[in-house]
Amino acid sequence: MKRCRHSTVGLLCIIVMCGVAPAQVEAQFISADTYTRYELLAPETHQFKIYYEVTETRAGSRFHFNQIREGSEASDESVLDLATGKPLKFEVVSGTQAKIDSPVENFSATAHYIKVFLAHPVPASGEYRLEIIKTYKDDKSYYTEGDQIVFKRPLGIPRNSIILPAGYEIVSCSVATQVLVEKDGRLKLAFVNPGSGGQLEVTIKARKLNKSVPPAVAGGPML
Repeated sequence: MKRCRHSTVGLLCIIVMCGVAPAQVEAQFISADTYTRYELLAPETHQFKIYYEVTETRAGSRFHFNQIREGSEASDESVLDLATGKPLKFEVVSGTQAKIDSPVENFSATAHYIKVFLAHPVPASGEYRLEIIKTYKDDKSYYTEGDQIVFKRPLGIPRNSIILPAGYEIVSCSVATQVLVEKDGRLKLAFVNPGSGGQLEVTIKARKLNKSVPPAVAGGPML
């Protein structure tokens, strides 16, 4: 695997992937325009904030379900109706409870889900765009390895971005990614999942910038 280094806005890092086959995931609804933004918080917390945008298009749907990934501890949940900006009611339910409201979906009986109450049923040929915000704590997905931080997680969403903590540069990335700079100076890695219904194995390693070296030197030559 080639390694990528950061220096400026618009740097495109092309990574050679070594034939990793995507894993199968639960047959649960994900729209083609689904997008997830992961903001890595302070490394010692093992926490990352998630902004999950999805469009519910199934006519007549009154609820939307989002699984809380097993092994992750969720907190600070909220849900927004992106058409109005208003908060939506939600509750956490078991897979068994979710199956009662949506019998056609493949829910895991041992998992838990955020059940979102839509303000109105999805109309025929219509859609309902919403955003689910939550914070995960997961020391198996986000941890420290020597002087580096590691974010390692299978992602099944079509579009994703991962934002490093302030003051960190990229050491390596396992997928082809576009590297941009947020307004506050944090690095953003944006990429797509080219698979169909499969998971993309993502591993990102980063380290603190050496403040004594100008960014263009610390991150390598500008491309």
